[in-house]
Amino acid sequence: MVILSVDYGDARTGLAVCDKLEMLASPVGVIFEKYEPKVLEQVRLAAEKAKAQLIVVGLPRNMDGTFGERAEKCAAFAAKLGEFTGIQTATWDERLTTVSAHRALNEVNVRGKKRKNIVDAVSAVMILEDFLKSRK
Repeated sequence: MVILSVDYGDARTGLAVCDKLEMLASPVGVIFEKYEPKVLEQVRLAAEKAKAQLIVVGLPRNMDGTFGERAEKCAAFAAKLGEFTGIQTATWDERLTTVSAHRALNEVNVRGKKRKNIVDAVSAVMILEDFLKSRK
């Protein structure tokens, strides 16, 4: 099944997709948009292009497992996305994915503006990889 993952943020939203065999997660890109209806539309277009059958939205829970303001915002976005696209959506715990993405980018010496422009796509890949591992 082709799955699209979304790392939803206030200013940038990272996207990643996996192949039909659910073996490889790849970055799709970053949406540089703050206005939610435009983000929904751009995610819908990416899902259609990839022929995604499921969309997974990262859910940034607190370290103690509780839901904070950001997690509630992401859960609401996932619900709107499901209604807007007609594609089944799910949320996935994304604790520490941004930290892990920054570490991965440190290892390959990606810095500055270039890093800021891709860290959300790398986070989306990590969300999707974790989700795929759980399905095995």
